Amino acid sequence: MTNNRLLLSALKRVTFLWAMLTFSTYAADSHDQDRTHYYAPFASQAPKVDGVANESVWQLAKWQQLDNRWLGPEYSKEDFQGRYKVVWTKNKLYLMAEIIDDILIDSHRDPLSQYWDDDCLEIFIDEDFSGGDHQFNHNAFAYHFSLDNQAIDIGTDKQARSYSHHVESQWKQADDKVIWELSIDIYTDEYQDLVTDNQSITLSAGKIMGLMVAYCDNDGSELRENFIGSESAPGPEPDRGWKDAGLFGKLILAK
Repeated sequence: MTNNRLLLSALKRVTFLWAMLTFSTYAADSHDQDRTHYYAPFASQAPKVDGVANESVWQLAKWQQLDNRWLGPEYSKEDFQGRYKVVWTKNKLYLMAEIIDDILIDSHRDPLSQYWDDDCLEIFIDEDFSGGDHQFNHNAFAYHFSLDNQAIDIGTDKQARSYSHHVESQWKQADDKVIWELSIDIYTDEYQDLVTDNQSITLSAGKIMGLMVAYCDNDGSELRENFIGSESAPGPEPDRGWKDAGLFGKLILAK
């Protein structure tokens, strides 16, 4: 009997160590190193999405900078500056961005055409922080928020689609800044484009998600001049976060 107990205990230890090794290898393989860890405070009362951001809960949240140049030449502080905060309720994620952009451009009137070449705020969300490819699937969402508050991403049919029904978006000018507020329903990777009854999930303290925020800056060209994000992007393809969720930072829903 004693030998059986010792054997069972040893097997449990081996199983635990194997699981930890597997998890560590998976985590290392699915996410780049040195990702941001952002702790989002809980909002007992949901902020109003109005581009004002005067609710007290925003004072509890930490600023995170948009200062990693992925594409384009060097730019001045007058041309662009950006930062954001995140809070959450059990039903939605809330993000507030503060943007300085000297020229606001929305020249492509078809919301599904070259939406990335106008000024737009991008929010990348990986519900389960799994990393990996999200180019033509919903392993993660890459919402492109236009100046007319639409949200566009690529669907599983490889075509641009509107996901504006997932979000609420409003922005306002405040001196030289744009204050942009958004609420976002969170969906799992089981989301289906062709059905109408997808259910968003309930959020809870301790949940870990993937998050990355970026801004496309156009100062009057046919194509955007700059693409600037919240995460560092080493290597020959610094803008690869649009298809690789391994570039996302870690969002932790705090109490």
